[in-house]
Amino acid sequence: MTFILTLVAQREATSLTAAQIARVREAVQGGEAVILSVGEAADIPMPALPDPAHLAEALGGAPIDAIAVKTRGRRKALLIADMDSTIVQEETLDELAVFAGLGATIAAITARAMNGELDFKAALRERVAMLKGLPVDALDRTWERVRLTPGARELVATMRARGALTALVSGGFTFFTGRVAELLGFDVHRANSLLDDGAVLTGAVAEPILDRDTKLATLQELAAQRGLKLSATLAVGDGANDLDMLRAAGLGVAFHAKPIVAREAKARVDHAGLRALLFAQGYPASVFTGGDG
Repeated sequence: MTFILTLVAQREATSLTAAQIARVREAVQGGEAVILSVGEAADIPMPALPDPAHLAEALGGAPIDAIAVKTRGRRKALLIADMDSTIVQEETLDELAVFAGLGATIAAITARAMNGELDFKAALRERVAMLKGLPVDALDRTWERVRLTPGARELVATMRARGALTALVSGGFTFFTGRVAELLGFDVHRANSLLDDGAVLTGAVAEPILDRDTKLATLQELAAQRGLKLSATLAVGDGANDLDMLRAAGLGVAFHAKPIVAREAKARVDHAGLRALLFAQGYPASVFTGGDG
């Protein structure tokens, strides 16, 4: 069949049952299901893209993600991932702001910028300016608070093991992307640079600022370097500055995303962790590497 619908359950909240799979198969006129992970993920081949209303009715509000892809070319040779609220659970700038006593104030600006309500560059400059004078050791203390998103290790390790290039591209800061890239094994990392005088932050960020245009350009650049069509790429992110790269990638996934991104992306993961991106490529759990469960 031309398309495949991948169902992925939020493991902490529910189990994907045979009855649920059967209901979805009927709703999408699908073929025999292939179990990718018992109680967690399954593929259903189907002749056409599903009707969203019928699919939603079949799922019945269960915390189960449904990702529809073309059967051909499912497995991608390039992963480009956002960092904050995607590969890691935090917004690192917001966490850094806590040490300046400005956590709530800066988080409010971040939320608006990530939902496309503010110009990203201007919002970044405004937030960084508010941190002027913050001791540089606050960066290390912030790093201690950062938690990986469930499935992040497996996503990067499994795709690298299958020959994919992996890139971490963030509107955040190189201080954090460098550490995340080293921890997870990303081949490439790019982000913005916070400026300091050796003791405190200056309140400025190095120019040019990495924004949504840069993320898209990075996707195109890395695909060209590998001789890949964009259809062979996977991008994942949660904010408005990720939208252009999500639209351009062969599989663009809005991950627990802001409303504007969830509405416009080709695919979305609202419940599960990053393992869902491997299941969407047809990988069974038995071949995952990285081991973060």
